Amino acid sequence: MKEYEYIIVGAGICGCSVAYELSKHSKSILLIDKLPNIASGASGAAGAFLSPLLGKPNPFKDLVTRSLKFSTKLYKKNFPNVIDNCGTTRIPQNDTDKQKFESYRPYMDFPYKEDEKGYYFKIGTVVNSFGVCKMMTVSFLEQENGIETLFKKEVKQISYKDGKWFLDNDLCCKNLILSTGAGINLTGEEYMKIRPVWGYRIDVETSTKLEHNYHKACSVSKSFPVENGKFRVSIGATHNRKQEDVLNTEKNNKELLEKAFDIIELEDIEIVKSFTGARACSEDYFPMVGEVINSSETLKEFPYLRNGTHVQAERFTRYKNMFVLNGVGGRGFVLGPYLASCLVEHIIKGTPLDDEIKVDRLFNRYAKKGKI
Repeated sequence: MKEYEYIIVGAGICGCSVAYELSKHSKSILLIDKLPNIASGASGAAGAFLSPLLGKPNPFKDLVTRSLKFSTKLYKKNFPNVIDNCGTTRIPQNDTDKQKFESYRPYMDFPYKEDEKGYYFKIGTVVNSFGVCKMMTVSFLEQENGIETLFKKEVKQISYKDGKWFLDNDLCCKNLILSTGAGINLTGEEYMKIRPVWGYRIDVETSTKLEHNYHKACSVSKSFPVENGKFRVSIGATHNRKQEDVLNTEKNNKELLEKAFDIIELEDIEIVKSFTGARACSEDYFPMVGEVINSSETLKEFPYLRNGTHVQAERFTRYKNMFVLNGVGGRGFVLGPYLASCLVEHIIKGTPLDDEIKVDRLFNRYAKKGKI
């Protein structure tokens, strides 16, 4: 049985970002996914549009702003061939939306200017979702920095013994990182419940050339030339609570095209591919990062947590050397690289994680209410 220093379960943008950051410190990393390739689930289906979150200051907006600055800089510096920092025009949906935007002017975190349709943000970027995930892992593998990959491997059981994590009794590691998205909860911990939100995107070919991204009720990407003299444009993405809502391809194609035409006229359209995937959302929309708390052992030691009594988080019982990065929702390509950097700094150097992203908040609610 081969042993690794780190095994990462889940090869979407979060898992690939963790592998990328860990490869700076270790030559013993295995990245696993149950699907046939990197970014084969929600990450591969993502439109991967990066743009600011508008609004008055609040913890989630601040997190998105920090992440957008970090991730855009990382993509531009290390993976310039798979991103395009072309800018995005945000278009108000109606007069009420326009008035709301005007009220946000004092709180803008990024420069913008008005254009013919709305408000243009230079920070707006579109990412090749599969390409960047591939480069995060393959580029380092080629430099012999130790990232191995294993696909079509669905981990069904994990156990801890003698300082090691065992996965289905055929793999083991010293440190286990879970980035499983909306997939199975290997820990069985109810407080880390995930709500899948299904997204839908289409790629079209058109004779219309677009110089940058647009966003209104959906997002429309900058156009990229293809061999037949036309341009490839991505249109996405819907947000559906039920999987069946994204299975009606004809209906979803029609709705997305209607939303796109409300933004800009696209001529000579041909739909070339559609994508769907389940985004992993936590109950409060903030991500889950850090060491996983063993709820049964912690509640056994501190039963009065159920009454709302405060206990310092340092006293909670946690699974030894098990970490999570999950619940990034529809902003995975914004949040993933930044959160991976934070998590790896925490693992390697002990750098504290911000309270707003730690799993502790979810556990405390679960302990007090018996549910999230």
